[in-house]
Amino acid sequence: MMEKIDISIGGMHCQNCITLIEKKLNKAEGITNASVNLATEKASVEFDPDKITQEEIISIINGLNYKASIINQKTAQDQEMLEKNEGLKKQKQMFYFSLIFTVPVFIISMVFTWLSVEILYKGYILWILTTPVQFIAGKSFYQGAWVALKNKTSNMDTLVAIGTSAAYFYSVYLILFSPGTGQYFETAAMLITFILFGKLLESIAKGKTSEAIRKLMAISPKIATVIRDKKEIKIPVDGVVLGDIIIVKPGEKIPVDGKIIEGSSSVDESMITGESMPVKKKKGDTVIGGTLNKTGSFRFRAEKIGAETTLSRIINLIEEAQVKKAPIQRFADMVSSYFVPIVIIIAMLSFAGWYFIASAPFSSALLISVAVLVIACPCSLGLATPTAIMIGTGIGAKNGILIKGGDVLENAHKLKYVIFDKTGTITNGILSVTDMIPAEGISKNELLGAAAGLETYSEHPLAVAVVNHAKKEKAGIKKISGFNAIPGHGVFARIGSVEYYIGNEKLMKDYNTDITELLDIKDKLEDDGKTVMILGRSGKVLGLIAVADTIKDTAKKAVSTLEKLGIHIYMITGDNKKTAEAIARQAGITNVFAQVLPEEKLNYVKRLQKKGLVAMVGDGINDAPALAQADIGIAMSSGTDIAMETGDIVLMRNNLYDVHKAIKLSRITMDKIRQNMFWALVYNAVGIPIAALGYLNPMVAGAAMALSSVSVITNSLLMKRKKL
Repeated sequence: MMEKIDISIGGMHCQNCITLIEKKLNKAEGITNASVNLATEKASVEFDPDKITQEEIISIINGLNYKASIINQKTAQDQEMLEKNEGLKKQKQMFYFSLIFTVPVFIISMVFTWLSVEILYKGYILWILTTPVQFIAGKSFYQGAWVALKNKTSNMDTLVAIGTSAAYFYSVYLILFSPGTGQYFETAAMLITFILFGKLLESIAKGKTSEAIRKLMAISPKIATVIRDKKEIKIPVDGVVLGDIIIVKPGEKIPVDGKIIEGSSSVDESMITGESMPVKKKKGDTVIGGTLNKTGSFRFRAEKIGAETTLSRIINLIEEAQVKKAPIQRFADMVSSYFVPIVIIIAMLSFAGWYFIASAPFSSALLISVAVLVIACPCSLGLATPTAIMIGTGIGAKNGILIKGGDVLENAHKLKYVIFDKTGTITNGILSVTDMIPAEGISKNELLGAAAGLETYSEHPLAVAVVNHAKKEKAGIKKISGFNAIPGHGVFARIGSVEYYIGNEKLMKDYNTDITELLDIKDKLEDDGKTVMILGRSGKVLGLIAVADTIKDTAKKAVSTLEKLGIHIYMITGDNKKTAEAIARQAGITNVFAQVLPEEKLNYVKRLQKKGLVAMVGDGINDAPALAQADIGIAMSSGTDIAMETGDIVLMRNNLYDVHKAIKLSRITMDKIRQNMFWALVYNAVGIPIAALGYLNPMVAGAAMALSSVSVITNSLLMKRKKL
């Protein structure tokens, strides 16, 4: 049986690092798939435990000079924060260490020269000051370059190691064999310091991209109040077991998922669904761990704990999504695999051209080739896609939209068709009273009170709708006797000593009740897809009550906004054509597939797929095959297990307008990826020729390279300003 582990990896610098790790892991026996993400600094590995152990997987990564550790889901938040803080601390220390030596190098070699200040043994002093920068602060570049060389590849470390070493060792050669000649120690020292500073900024910026997950992790409560031995005790949430009775008071967070057994309250679920309005909860309702109890106290039974809670699963879904690569990333991977060798060749040709053809001094030709090496930046290309995916999935989670990967985001922006299931998706899935038409001389209250009295003992969904409406409207529900259900027609009972009956037209004929005065209205209501019940009393019609599954408030807006995006909308249902068309009209949908069996829905999806990419929107229960067949399956959810499993996109708020938001978010994310890749490619396409033509100082080139990755991350962070 295959297993999957998530691994934290430290020490990655660029896309070539990812290529190297993935190549090594995917070649190992027992590993079926390994995917590495530079932005999250994590790997997701699927493997056969009978063929390879977790420790061996970690050993493979560590053998490449990276720092790998398995992410423990129980302590993932603390572990990740600890590792990131420790890594950031070391980066700061190394940068400051490098800066301490580089500042005097800059002053002696640059400032004193500008001020015409002479200093004794200047070359030796610079040599002494630069050496710790080159071999201590720059140690990681040598290590990375050596590992790449051993694995017959190259990366950013290769470029930095070659470039700074050329400047350093050429300066040493000049001191020893050509004293009095200007050296270039400041080039090596300042390059390394600039690059370390850029990497530090990059790490800080990366931290901001994972803000959504950190916020979700932070809302998980640490303490729960449980009943043990008939006493209330406070225990760590990890100590809660299935079946525990938990007490939640106003202002407290709900520790795990469960069902209320006593009490009621309003619960703020905004951190899970993005919906700001508190949700009323009563006995029998489900509560979600991590949400905030607002008003009342209640007790509930724990039904899901640990990794099985809704919050844990949401966090897991987002983390998995951020590791999954968008297909567009393949382009960046392909470019990066050839990038470094090509840059080294360009640097060598630049040196040869300037030195042998243009007859430039050896030092000038060397500095030009160093500038070419250090301005090239495969990192920005490698970060272009994953940073945008991270921000995009994070924005989605904040809005109650769970997107399961970069591949989903990329496909969603190309959607041509969206098919909505009717029941429970376009409609509320609950029958309710839509119209009450009393006969002449009868009040609405009288009509509703009598109808609800007759339906009180019936379990038919139509009866339940009438009784619930009467309770809501506070109509006086009449007491009845002699209740008798007439299958397929309606019910009969007495109110006092008077005979009443409610049902269809056939029942009225059986009781010799003339409904001519209301017949036209009845026919019109039925044309609108509504089920009409007729109330009669001793041969006289008292009125009509129409019941229907009403459309959701957001349905019409969702359909119209999707059409504005150029998407064709369809509705699919097992209902009869008349009812389906009536619901579709209300929602503004013109294309309808009616009387379709659940198992046939995927055939309609296949039919549309011949014309373009298709999304299927449903609840994940009776339309799971269609959701799986669609290019994008969008599951409406209230945190249900089925929806989370079946949907490529899960809408936690059950809000149809979020379908539009999800597609708009995918388009924003893909636009940002294209921008990032464009600027990364333009930066290199423009920067390398400028450096090769001798117009760029190596130190300026190093600073530009260091900041190029930061600019890509910053550009991705700007997505947070976009409104969905």
